[in-house]
Amino acid sequence: MTVSAASTLKSAAPMARGLPAWVYNHPQLTHLEYERILKPSWQIACHVSQIPSPGDFVTFELYSDSVIVLRDGSGGIRAHRNVCRHRGTRLLEGTGKCPGRITCPYHGWSYRYDGSLLATPARDSFPELNLRDYGLDPVPMEIALGFVWICLGDEPSPSPSQLWAPFAQELAPYQFEQMVPTQPPYVECWEVDWKIVMDNYLESYHVPIGHPGLNRMFTPDYEDQRGVGSIARGTSWMREAPSSRWSERIYQQHVGTLTAHLPEPHRRSWRFYSCLPNLGIDVFPEQMDFFQVFPRGPGKALVRGAAFGLKDERREMRLIRWLGNRINMQVNREDRRLCERLQRGLGDSSYRPGPLSRIETWMLQFHDLLRARIPEFNLSEPPTRFA
Repeated sequence: MTVSAASTLKSAAPMARGLPAWVYNHPQLTHLEYERILKPSWQIACHVSQIPSPGDFVTFELYSDSVIVLRDGSGGIRAHRNVCRHRGTRLLEGTGKCPGRITCPYHGWSYRYDGSLLATPARDSFPELNLRDYGLDPVPMEIALGFVWICLGDEPSPSPSQLWAPFAQELAPYQFEQMVPTQPPYVECWEVDWKIVMDNYLESYHVPIGHPGLNRMFTPDYEDQRGVGSIARGTSWMREAPSSRWSERIYQQHVGTLTAHLPEPHRRSWRFYSCLPNLGIDVFPEQMDFFQVFPRGPGKALVRGAAFGLKDERREMRLIRWLGNRINMQVNREDRRLCERLQRGLGDSSYRPGPLSRIETWMLQFHDLLRARIPEFNLSEPPTRFA
């Protein structure tokens, strides 16, 4: 085949396109997406540092399900369904400490840290009850990268450690396992479909236009990308020219000297890791953060996140982390506004999916996952019923 013929065939190949507009605001999709996409996936419940002592717990909510992650008496970490085996009451809420046992606030059934049923009030009113048969249901759990991951699916595979193995070497210098919270966790409600939020994170095509501050400081991460399986990583490199804005310029000037424990390339780069279907991890020289995106109804999303860093009480480090947060909060506000405008635009009756850039490869991978799990996503119009 001649070069010109090959070029003609290449140019004639159909261009990849995004999802149809209806999938971003359909009333029947929330439950379906949970069952087929989110429930079978591994989710970060917390960092190990958030439950340092026996009895410390965190609850993790995923749609209608809830999980308790708790430190047991021997220092291990357990994960249980947050449902009393008597009548189904939610046992714990939020974060806190259980003094010696987990006790149901309704009828007082109590459970050991390992989930086994310890006692029931009015024990003689349950003549046939065998305590061994009514322990809390365990949840598949693994600790990887310093985080506690849980999965509510029947056959969770591959494990988080297997998923992240290709990136373990480049992440090792940051010492995620030794980190502690640098600010309180947050939960935000966006008037945007959760898939739009993930689409936005998965492509950096919009960065030069949508994030002028970030673009002043760093190269677009699509210039240095790597993907393995369901994880993609983009690296943005700090520009040599100082920013014209004082906060950005001070960050550029000092973050490298304050993070001397890192290899030199790590001190001048921001790294962004996406893990399908709904996780983003941002890694900076001075700290890292993660966020998860969940559906909360048609055209609405819940964003849950937290930030962590190595223990460092230096005044200069506190300043650099404050500056980094300031820059990132601006990027977050810009993303939110852009996503909201996109949500409104998708509601226009004239919209048809346009072609995708090669820079939007990881977003296309996400769309292909959605199409595989929910075949109706291949339809240009919503079906009358879902299989």
